[in-house]
Amino acid sequence: MYVFASDDHRQHHALELDGVTLIPSWERPERADVVRAALIDAGHTFGDVQPLDMNIIGSVHDAGYLDFLQTAWDEWVAAGGTGDAAMGFCWPVRRMGESHPPESIHGKLGWYSFAADCSITSGTWSAVRGGAALAQSATSAVQRGERAAFALCRPPGHHASADQFGGYCYLNNAAIAAQQLIDGGTGRVSIIDIDYHHGNGTQDIFYERDDVAYLSVHADPVVEFPYFLGHADETGAGRGVGYNHNEPLPHGTSWEPWAAALDRCLDKATEIDSEALVISVGVDTFEKDPISKFTLRSGDFEEIGQRIEGATLPTVLVFEGGYAVDEVGKNVASILRGFES
Repeated sequence: MYVFASDDHRQHHALELDGVTLIPSWERPERADVVRAALIDAGHTFGDVQPLDMNIIGSVHDAGYLDFLQTAWDEWVAAGGTGDAAMGFCWPVRRMGESHPPESIHGKLGWYSFAADCSITSGTWSAVRGGAALAQSATSAVQRGERAAFALCRPPGHHASADQFGGYCYLNNAAIAAQQLIDGGTGRVSIIDIDYHHGNGTQDIFYERDDVAYLSVHADPVVEFPYFLGHADETGAGRGVGYNHNEPLPHGTSWEPWAAALDRCLDKATEIDSEALVISVGVDTFEKDPISKFTLRSGDFEEIGQRIEGATLPTVLVFEGGYAVDEVGKNVASILRGFES
């Protein structure tokens, strides 16, 4: 399988608020480096990364938000911001209107974010645009006729909505891949999200569309981040009714119920006549993941790849979560091995 990777991600290592402590993010550069090494060892072919097409990104993300991401760090420094990261501390919550977007960088950091687990650093924009280029390059490979391709994106993307970052995510790489497929003539794309956390951003972007379906297996948001989206009764709106499908599962979920939920998502993709798949590849369902509470084992990940391949559709795989650094490479490699077996 063609793999697309770059060193751009190393320019981003953010801080997050964990309880009452500001810590280096669990979403750290070693994650992608370990996966890359495992895929090299597995003998995958690494493709050339194409230049970023901002037109596709502009079809997924709000123009003001994109401008913010590109200028936020410089604005932060110009306003006297100090330290290694810029973070929001005030958000527009209930009954705080949206008619007057803030001009202050301190206000913008809250306006364009939804969680304090995510910050802006001097290298954030370079890293996230590099990740988006990987998603576009993997998608182009599939459009040229490859059966599947994997984009080793970091930071991840599925929590990023059209105009907000959070959950370690800034640009929504899976959404960008899906939009590129649609723009290239694919009739309908299904995004299947296998990350432990619900991809609230991806759901939000496509919730009223019927050309891209969002199908997700994840921890129940009544007890797990992102808390406010990901329930089973969220099935789409407008033209998108019936094209959003959530499988929320309880803490402690093991392979058998998790796999059954994945099968239901795959069945849904077939039922709605999908012509291609985008897979949000999170391996934080692993039993040793430090911030997640499912109990999948390393041996299960190869079977995941086999089940996804069974859909027999062109497939773009995009890296999302997975924070057990010692095993993250092995688990991602197992998914790709299963797909190719």
